[in-house]
Amino acid sequence: MSNFKYLVGLLVAPTVISQSVIDLSGSSWTLTNPPYNNISVQGSVPSQAHLDLYASHVITDPYYGLNDFALRWVANSNWTYSTLIADLDTSRSTQTWLLFHGLDTFTSVVFCQQPVASTNNQFRQYHFDVSALLSNCTLPTLSINFGSAPLIADQIAVEPNQETWPYGVEIIYELPNRQFIRKEQSDFGWDWGPAFAPAGIWQPAYVVQLSMPANASSDVYVRNSDFDISRMGQLNNLPPNQSAPWLLNASLDVLGTLPPGAALSYVFTNASTNETVSSGDLTDVTCSNGTITGMAILDPSIYELWWPRGLGPQNLYNLTVSVVDCNGTTLASVNKRTGFRTIVLNMGVISDEQLAQGIAPGNNWHFEINGHEFYAKGSNFIPPDAFWPRVTGTKMQQLFDSVTAGNQNMLRVWASGAYTPDFIYDIADKEGVLMWSEFEFGDALYPTDQDFIDNVAEEVAYNVRRVNHHPSLALWAGGNELESLELQNVNQTAPDQYDYYLAQYEQLFLNTIINIVYTNSKSISYIPSSTTNGYLELNFSLPEPMIERYDNKTPGSVYGDTDYYNYDSSVAFNYSSYPVGRFANEFGYHSMPSLQSWQEAVSSEDLYFNSTTIQLRNHHYPPGGLNTSNFANTSKGMGEMTIAAETWYPIPSKADSLANFSAWCHTTQIFQADFYKSEIQFYRRGSGFPNRQLGSLYWQLEDIWQAPSWAGIEYNGRWKVLHYIAKDIYQPVIISPFYNITTGDFQIYVTSDLWSPATGTATFQWYQWDGSPITNISTPSTIFTVGALNTTRVYATTIVNSTLNYNNAVLYMNITAEGQLPNTDTTTTFTHENFFHARSLAEAEMMDPGISLTYSNDTENFTVEATSAIAVWTWLDYPAGMLLNFDSNGFLLLPGQPREVSYTLKSGTTNGSWVDQVTVESLWNNTLAY
Repeated sequence: MSNFKYLVGLLVAPTVISQSVIDLSGSSWTLTNPPYNNISVQGSVPSQAHLDLYASHVITDPYYGLNDFALRWVANSNWTYSTLIADLDTSRSTQTWLLFHGLDTFTSVVFCQQPVASTNNQFRQYHFDVSALLSNCTLPTLSINFGSAPLIADQIAVEPNQETWPYGVEIIYELPNRQFIRKEQSDFGWDWGPAFAPAGIWQPAYVVQLSMPANASSDVYVRNSDFDISRMGQLNNLPPNQSAPWLLNASLDVLGTLPPGAALSYVFTNASTNETVSSGDLTDVTCSNGTITGMAILDPSIYELWWPRGLGPQNLYNLTVSVVDCNGTTLASVNKRTGFRTIVLNMGVISDEQLAQGIAPGNNWHFEINGHEFYAKGSNFIPPDAFWPRVTGTKMQQLFDSVTAGNQNMLRVWASGAYTPDFIYDIADKEGVLMWSEFEFGDALYPTDQDFIDNVAEEVAYNVRRVNHHPSLALWAGGNELESLELQNVNQTAPDQYDYYLAQYEQLFLNTIINIVYTNSKSISYIPSSTTNGYLELNFSLPEPMIERYDNKTPGSVYGDTDYYNYDSSVAFNYSSYPVGRFANEFGYHSMPSLQSWQEAVSSEDLYFNSTTIQLRNHHYPPGGLNTSNFANTSKGMGEMTIAAETWYPIPSKADSLANFSAWCHTTQIFQADFYKSEIQFYRRGSGFPNRQLGSLYWQLEDIWQAPSWAGIEYNGRWKVLHYIAKDIYQPVIISPFYNITTGDFQIYVTSDLWSPATGTATFQWYQWDGSPITNISTPSTIFTVGALNTTRVYATTIVNSTLNYNNAVLYMNITAEGQLPNTDTTTTFTHENFFHARSLAEAEMMDPGISLTYSNDTENFTVEATSAIAVWTWLDYPAGMLLNFDSNGFLLLPGQPREVSYTLKSGTTNGSWVDQVTVESLWNNTLAY
């Protein structure tokens, strides 16, 4: 928790010259809830009530067992955080503000025993001038009472003339009425997470004291700032002129009084060398309502571009902007790390040139970095914890290390969580991971009364300005599944009311939010909904500049991005069922976490597949209301995992119940990985097909707790099978098979996301499961050239009436290719291997592969070998209590071809004894009774 406070405080609090700033995280806080349970414990900032109650042993671990249900009383209680502020200057010679970067959510603020204000938005920065209260303040105390968010949401929902929606439009996960309040929507539950609905001072808080204007008019404090680096003439959502000069717009929100003639200056330094690159004064300086703004035109020749991971270097600069008075005295300075790049979501009409290249008519839907199309490879980022104050820099760095190790260059920061703290964007900047970011609206429609709109406007403006300087910021989206799900639900259930609710939707997302984004940034694109067919028109002279396409599509044309969930596992690998679009922003299937993760949160007696605790921690399908007896919905989700495992793989039936539970969990992970691999291969192949598909972001990157979910990384950081397979299939040049189960057509493609052609050789060989080659099928090697961001077919046949026994046949294929990574001059050798089987592995005539595992103290690597037959889904596992990832896992092993596997140790013991506890198995182990 202390790490979170340090990082956020360091990066948010500006550097200033003349002021007193008291960090309230250093105060002694008390948490109470009279008159309910008469609890009084030590509190902290940033924190939330659950965390402080747990630290004081009033409650047990919120994540353990069924505490999601048992601790409901905490969310249904009011909580008060109180402190005596030491070192406070109570004289009349100071201006004093309370500054909160995040209050979650409904509060009454009392200072010096006098009421100050009420708040109702978790996502806003609040600042209150309390100077007048100090005149009679003998005891400088601060007390913040937090009301129960679930109960207040229920009260708001039944207010007279409150907005309503057709049945089913609001998706209720556990607690209802989340759409009425501006709080993390997933705090009310989701189909992958709990519903704790926490309360507290969840972000840093400060007391800011400045000299009175009569004594020192130069005393100001910068509470927020907006640095926007764009190309001259750039407009949102449109590709800019890449040869135009850079334009810096800087805007600082201040506490205190800006003196007449205040000016702005800037300095850019190289973030790596700290050498000054450029400096000067901003022009066109204006002051209004506590904000000072200016601009500068920058010479593009002296700045190196920032690129995403795998596309070039992550060049970063420290930008210092200072407020200067007419005497040249620096009043306040803000330093932020930034970079020079353009990132555009191109949704323009397919051009004649593109049509001539064979691209289907319609509209584009792809990202362009610094004027270059690229393939976006990644996943969806959800809240990494139900309690944000315990999200540390160390944990997030480990997560992003996994992202980059997994060959991902983009994360979709999912709506309905919380706005991402700056320190996470800072990590993304450094690691070269683009952050498609979203406003916190999802899977519901929202009120549009003026109070709600005004509240949202403050929230949006604060967060857009706060993060705009980050080069990793790739996009702002209004919310999650608003067009593809919510408006469609209205159209299906209440078509006569569709126009009414569409107008409300547009008022919030195509009138209010878009204009705030466009006002505060010229460098970022905006879409109103995560899944959208794009716009019909973009006209910046209109009050509502974007007119959405919705379903106004021309037959034969391709539009927009797609999401896809199909829980009928019998058609999981039938690629004719996958959507054809320009970009895939969501797709997936749930699986169980590993035994090691379950053991962190569930008692040993509950560790079996359909125990009460396991089932109730599975929130797919969402119960639609909290209770501990709703097994109807959860059993559907458990059944889907069970059926998938039984359909496609040997069924675990081990005598030891714990071993059997572990095998079942692992088998659900194999199916998940297998399914995602099939989809990603299909989407990546689309880069060379008429739909010109240029992105796949699977659902989801990581877990919020220990439970069944769509994640590829478990709550403790352990990689599921999925993350290893995604890492493999997101390599720059891959070979992938495509089998049409209906026609029997079988094709193999090589796909590349390089920006120049690659050449190489593809080889193929059919084997029986005992490892002996099948010689009666001709599979000659093929020399290929694959174009830039393209795909090429390297093999085609039909296997409908073949005499081959496909239950005893597996095709091994690999490639070696030469090409250049983007923004490099050197040739790189790329290799990739893959395998194909035409029948379910549940029917395969597998044999015992006789896997051996050895560890070398010299190389500090493991060596895995199949000694007697082919090993499929070969899996190395390691003990609990540590965190590491192998360089590869979940692979196929041909007999007699040993594979060396390295690893990266992230945490845990380093005395070496753990290497003896690493185990290896393959899918063959499912057939064994032990």
